[in-house]
Amino acid sequence: MNNFSYRLAYYLFGVLGGSIILFFVLNQKKASCSYFPNDRVLNNLRSKPFHYSKEASKIIEEKWIDTIDIKNTLTYGDVDFDRSNIKTKTGGKKYVIEGFTQKKQAIELVVENFEDKAILTAIKKK
Repeated sequence: MNNFSYRLAYYLFGVLGGSIILFFVLNQKKASCSYFPNDRVLNNLRSKPFHYSKEASKIIEEKWIDTIDIKNTLTYGDVDFDRSNIKTKTGGKKYVIEGFTQKKQAIELVVENFEDKAILTAIKKK
């Protein structure tokens, strides 16, 4: 029985040491591991250069919405897949994202996603 307790102690020491090393190594890594469709679409849109159309810029100038609301919607919003992933005439894909402003106003963003950029084409109150 004495031999078993030594082996158990070595095993637990190895598991504890390995866990500590993995914790520090993986804690340094800034990667996300979400494979849900909503998260993948939003992450893809945020990872590209983001542009505003003239219509979207005019709505932002109305001051009921600002760029922080748009960034929050692109981070925490919900993609409406029934009306999204539709090819457009310009070669991109249209995505409709629902979210809220800081004042709890429901909004809807229409984003056109290209290989190298994303363009906010419309902002609507719901």
